[in-house]
Amino acid sequence: MHLSNAAKRLTALLACLVLSGLISACASLDRNGHADALAAPAGLHRELIDSGRFTLTAFSRITRPDAPLDIYIEGDGLAWITRYQPSLDPTPRVATALALAAADPAPNVVYLARPCQFTPMAMNPRCTIPYWTSKRFSPEVVTSMNTALTQFAARVPGQRINLIGYSGGGALAVLIAARRHDVASIRTVAGNLDDAFVNRLHHVSPMPDSDNPIDFASRVAWIPQIHFSGADDTVVPPAVAQRFVAAAGRRCAKTRVVPGIGHDGDWARLWPALLRMTPACIGSAKIHR
Repeated sequence: MHLSNAAKRLTALLACLVLSGLISACASLDRNGHADALAAPAGLHRELIDSGRFTLTAFSRITRPDAPLDIYIEGDGLAWITRYQPSLDPTPRVATALALAAADPAPNVVYLARPCQFTPMAMNPRCTIPYWTSKRFSPEVVTSMNTALTQFAARVPGQRINLIGYSGGGALAVLIAARRHDVASIRTVAGNLDDAFVNRLHHVSPMPDSDNPIDFASRVAWIPQIHFSGADDTVVPPAVAQRFVAAAGRRCAKTRVVPGIGHDGDWARLWPALLRMTPACIGSAKIHR
């Protein structure tokens, strides 16, 4: 009898629960199972991408090589257990960016997990704690994510790319866009677009080994972009997006504050309506999805 991937994961999870000494392994399987359950109904298929420094996990659905490509970038995930104790596995418990990707009806949708998320650590010998804490926006992380993006872009030759990032994935969306010339739009959801400001706000250590998106605002100022913030977000409050837009200029960059939602709220439920808000520069034609 051949078991489906989902059935195999369920069997392994049940085995873990019997063996109480494997709590961390169980948690990892549960998070992977949750991701598979989000992705499968949307036709998003799991794959591993060799990006040089890291092997990244992606979920993709590409059905029209002649259409634009929507790329979703995950947030920081389970980077910390407590304020002072980093996690040993940054795989998100709730993969918000994956839920957004699953709600996107476009023909070409790709979800990129961050380095060390969802992928077995044995496949990533360079996965050390700094890559989901102090170095999570470092140049080598940006290079890795951009390399993976380029591999997907090759599957839709000549097509433009729409970048969407949640939380820390919003930071990477900006940093990646600053390196490319094929980005049609940027959308961020609760995006950490000024990590120095956010770190000061929460009285946590600065990240000198990471790039700060707001320092690259002028390099993406020509790209149509919308930055969504939750009115109830106390983790990355609306002031963060507002600071970024002030640095980028308001010709192509806009903010939208969404009432009644916090940082970890149900953004996927709202996403179909928010996705219909088309980024456009003042005085230019709208970008057609």
